[in-house]
Amino acid sequence: MTFSPQLEARFDKLLKSYPPGRQRSAMIPMLLYGQDEVGSVTDELIEEVATRIGVTPLQVNEVLSYYSMLHKKPMGKYHVQVCTNISCLLHDGDVLYERASKKLGIGHKQVTADGQFSLEEVECIGACSWAPAIQINYDFHHYVTPEQLDQMIDGLRKKQ
Repeated sequence: MTFSPQLEARFDKLLKSYPPGRQRSAMIPMLLYGQDEVGSVTDELIEEVATRIGVTPLQVNEVLSYYSMLHKKPMGKYHVQVCTNISCLLHDGDVLYERASKKLGIGHKQVTADGQFSLEEVECIGACSWAPAIQINYDFHHYVTPEQLDQMIDGLRKKQ
């Protein structure tokens, strides 16, 4: 699989940052960086990462199936994750998720027809003290109100 020179440099730096025999520790960042470039974690990306860190593709798939931030199918340009775990749920995280679903016209792990947005209901994004919380791509937003959610989505639509 061919990657951009920037991603190749990132992979090389990652692999060199771990002592011999510990390159497996680079798996998750490599999958994340590869996903960002390719659009999803493809079978080819899995094979490439497995080869570079010295594990089997099955071992990569085992890790892939555990982490919700890794996706085997392409997500939208703006991936909206709404936490509905207990802390966020107690602060209307479910209301935020329903609001996002209605506003975007999509459900869990679906993508809008134009490919701009995807939506995911997640169990926890580690922001229990700032509930309700959402994440859009790699940006966290805390104490989110339904009105703020609308503003964020509308602002991203204007960037298109």
